[in-house]
Amino acid sequence: MTTLLQINASISNGNGNGQSSQLARQFVSAFQKGNPGTKVMVRDVAAAEPVPHLDGERFGAFIAKPEERSAAQQAVVAYSDALISELKQADLIVLGLPMYNFGVPSQLKAYFDHIARAGVTFKYTDKGPVGQLTGKRAYVFAARGGVYAGTPLDTQTGYVRDFLRFIGISDVTFVYAEGLAMSAHSKEAGLAKATAEIERLAA
Repeated sequence: MTTLLQINASISNGNGNGQSSQLARQFVSAFQKGNPGTKVMVRDVAAAEPVPHLDGERFGAFIAKPEERSAAQQAVVAYSDALISELKQADLIVLGLPMYNFGVPSQLKAYFDHIARAGVTFKYTDKGPVGQLTGKRAYVFAARGGVYAGTPLDTQTGYVRDFLRFIGISDVTFVYAEGLAMSAHSKEAGLAKATAEIERLAA
């Protein structure tokens, strides 16, 4: 049985208007039709359950020795452990990725900060860091108001791909829905292209 983790990072997901979340759900639905036994977990990191941004206290909890952690620090680590447990269970990760001001949502960055744990999701070696979450696939559904893929203004693709590789997930596929804010025709074309790609990938 395949276990799928859908991660929504849109601040609009609470009212159902997040295009990236809609694309991610579209893929999950299509994938389930072809794989009816799939177990689906959903983690909304921005709207329903925003991940706290990393600060000195939270980082201190991660690096403190387990036996020396305070109750508050133990709670921080337990929250991080829960996020990581979902990733460990998942065979397939589906990420809905909106673009805000040329970057990833800050809540997604906060999520990344909570799952990048030395000795847990990656380890340092004499040859550099080695990711521990291997053997997984990831699909990223990037929704953008403009057209940025393949240009220097696309700061998302390289960053997300590099981060996932850092924790051991190197099989990553991006699907872009672009030009969504440029005109009605551009939006329709962008979504149609993404939908066609979703159908191809989920087949």
